[in-house]
Amino acid sequence: MFDRVLSRRGLLAAGAMAAAGLAACAEAWGSSPTSATLPAATGQPLPVTAARDPAAIFAARTNTAAAVPVDAPAAQSASGTQPAAVAAAHHGQRPTKWGMALPGIITTFAPAGKQMALTFDACGGPGNDEMNEVLMNFLISQRIPATLFLNERWIDADPARAESLANNPLFEIGNHGTRHCPLSVTGRSAYGIAGTSSPQQAVDEVWGNHERLIRLTGRAPRFFRTGTAHYDEIAVEIVHELGETPVGFSINADAGATFSSARIQHEMATAVPGAISIAHMHRPKSGTAPGMMAAIPRLRSAGYEFVRL
Repeated sequence: MFDRVLSRRGLLAAGAMAAAGLAACAEAWGSSPTSATLPAATGQPLPVTAARDPAAIFAARTNTAAAVPVDAPAAQSASGTQPAAVAAAHHGQRPTKWGMALPGIITTFAPAGKQMALTFDACGGPGNDEMNEVLMNFLISQRIPATLFLNERWIDADPARAESLANNPLFEIGNHGTRHCPLSVTGRSAYGIAGTSSPQQAVDEVWGNHERLIRLTGRAPRFFRTGTAHYDEIAVEIVHELGETPVGFSINADAGATFSSARIQHEMATAVPGAISIAHMHRPKSGTAPGMMAAIPRLRSAGYEFVRL
């Protein structure tokens, strides 16, 4: 576990997303930020492609998908957290800030030496339920730790695939929301994707997938990244009050899986100790796998150690 510190450097402006103009986050294109200049277990882990048979691999466990209505009140958790009370406490509040690096959002961490954290989002939804198996099998074969932010829709598209990743000790599983919405209490949008429009919807965006990840992994997620990585300051408070830590990034590695391999290598070369990179694991035809497969060995050769959040 590493002590986290907030980045004091503003992230440079993000460009327009390929999904610009989409109105409902439930139908969003499914990517996070676009362009910005910004101990494995004993034995070899199974490649992701070899861990698809629930009967053979996960016979002792079940995967029960449960849809969470957008405006349904969230129930009390086993830990005692009362999501409905969190929503009620923020009723009527009006935010004044909006962005990806607000106070309370982790964008870097305090490294123990030359360390950085790789994070990958799986956004889910129409056209976004695939997995970049070349990328994920590379991480597994090279024993590269990473934090994977999984959206509920992506999990439910193939629960056995998600469980295989969750069972691999290389990976920390984070919460990437229920519908992949920007996290707002007023409906503010990012890249044309409408955000949650009330404290209750913000709570449900976090809590629906919080509960889903407990069913998937047997434990509560510690980290949350909203769809598009945008928050207002009230939404940031809500995430903390629900027991998770909002995570941003300091390196926008693939711009929602739109960058070329060469551009990804360029962005990753800007790493400094304590950096958190963001890339995407649900677009197998993108430049993300070749870019990362070139950049990561170079960083390792330069002395970097990759750590989970």
